[in-house]
Amino acid sequence: MKTFIKSIVKFVPFCLITYIILFIALGTFPSKYLTSNLNYYIGSLGGHLYSRLKEVNEFNNVDILFLGSSHACRSFDPRVFEENGFTSFNLGSSGQTPLQTEVLLNRYLKKLNPQLIIYEVYPKPFCYTGVEPAFDIISNDKNDLYSIDMALKINNFKVYNTLIYGLFRDFFNLNASFKEEKTKGDNTYISGGYVETKIAYYKNENIYTENKWGFNATQFKAFERIISIFNENNIDFILVIVPFPASLYNSYINNYEFDSIMNNYGKYYNYNEIMHLNDSLDFYDNNHLNQIGAEKLSRKLANDIKEQNLYKH
Repeated sequence: MKTFIKSIVKFVPFCLITYIILFIALGTFPSKYLTSNLNYYIGSLGGHLYSRLKEVNEFNNVDILFLGSSHACRSFDPRVFEENGFTSFNLGSSGQTPLQTEVLLNRYLKKLNPQLIIYEVYPKPFCYTGVEPAFDIISNDKNDLYSIDMALKINNFKVYNTLIYGLFRDFFNLNASFKEEKTKGDNTYISGGYVETKIAYYKNENIYTENKWGFNATQFKAFERIISIFNENNIDFILVIVPFPASLYNSYINNYEFDSIMNNYGKYYNYNEIMHLNDSLDFYDNNHLNQIGAEKLSRKLANDIKEQNLYKH
């Protein structure tokens, strides 16, 4: 029996090392098996996260830091805020859930040292497991203990596989020569973390049936840790919902529930209720503002910050 246990103890590390080597090899020599079990997407997913996280190192002591999903990085235009006297950086990213927001805050908050944080709290990321945006963070930033902690909280084999490969690439600095194009398709990266989309108009032909947000408890725990980070660092913050088409918004029967939760944490602005935008003129798809809508929102938010004395320098 003792011999058997000793054999198991020796065999487990061997299996682990073999597993790690296997996925490094799969990442280096792509295969169909890789496609389904390892998701390393440097410079992809359409959100210019690689460019954003490379440029963030050039910024410090900003007036405003933006956080959140693609609703943040495609809606808060730093050029409009600059016109209103605010320096800013946008750390939003595609599908970003609170688990990814927490990682980015831990890495960059002290460097950016913002006076005010605008945290975009679209309800849908609070319903996600966080798997897809974890791939995005792992692939486009240097990985550390925060990446490992995020992977453990998500507890998904594809995330573990991608992290193993990401740590390997980071260790050997294999992404050093990578350069992301400023313009990819209809999307152009604008300095300060913003993604401007070529003007298009949403053809609203959808008839939405009744929907209900199904929230993920793990995301709310991460959200509470984020709020604690704000408070521990004595940083003023505003929670914001960016407008999305009214036809979709009104299909959710528990918007009031989310509003009630957010109001408990601090200043909260649901711009679906505050602004009345046009589904066809101000959006480019069933979720995102076009540049016209983004500028309207950015001007409104900048004005609200000044009029309501939300920025205290």
